[in-house]
Amino acid sequence: MPRVLITLGLLLVAIGLLWPWMTKLGLGRLPGDIVIERDGFKLYFPIVTGLLISLIVSAILWLFRR
Repeated sequence: MPRVLITLGLLLVAIGLLWPWMTKLGLGRLPGDIVIERDGFKLYFPIVTGLLISLIVSAILWLFRR
């Protein structure tokens, strides 16, 4: 269990460091992501981005388990 937690922590740090680069690719503004902007308020709900990241991570984990 500690090995899994360390791996997840390192993965989160890597994602955090790469996030500015990933936003330049458009990975946060995909069609289907909900953005509501009003005076002094902004709501961002990345539905499609979350699904895409989940699909990629699932495929990578599936390949490692094979």
